[in-house]
Amino acid sequence: MLRNVFVTFGTTSASLKRYVRHTRLPLTLLSPLRTFTDLKDDTTTFDSSLLDFLVCPLSKKTLRFDEKTNELINDELGIAYPITDGIPNMIPQEARLLEKTSPAQGHNLPS
Repeated sequence: MLRNVFVTFGTTSASLKRYVRHTRLPLTLLSPLRTFTDLKDDTTTFDSSLLDFLVCPLSKKTLRFDEKTNELINDELGIAYPITDGIPNMIPQEARLLEKTSPAQGHNLPS
C-alpha cells in the first residue's frame, strides 16, 4: 500500500511539473523580510493591563510588576515570576525566591 502511495505521488508530481512555472525572486525582494530572530527584547514589553487578570498560581493573590527586573512579584510569598519577550512565565518551578530583609538589618544597633 505504501508503495502505491509513493508511485502515485511520483507520477502526479511529474505531471504537475509541466504546468508550474519556476521563477526566481530577485534578492532585493528577500532582503526586507524579517524573521523571529530579528526581534529584540526591547520591542516586546509587558502589557501592565494584564495585572487586572493575572494572579499568583500558588496563592491566588494579585501580583506587582517590577520594571527594573522585568518580573511579576508576589510580595506575600516572596517570589518573582520572570517575563520573557513580554510573556509572563507563571510556572512556580521557574519562579525566583526573593531575599527578605528584616527591618533591623542594615541599621547599626547600639550594643
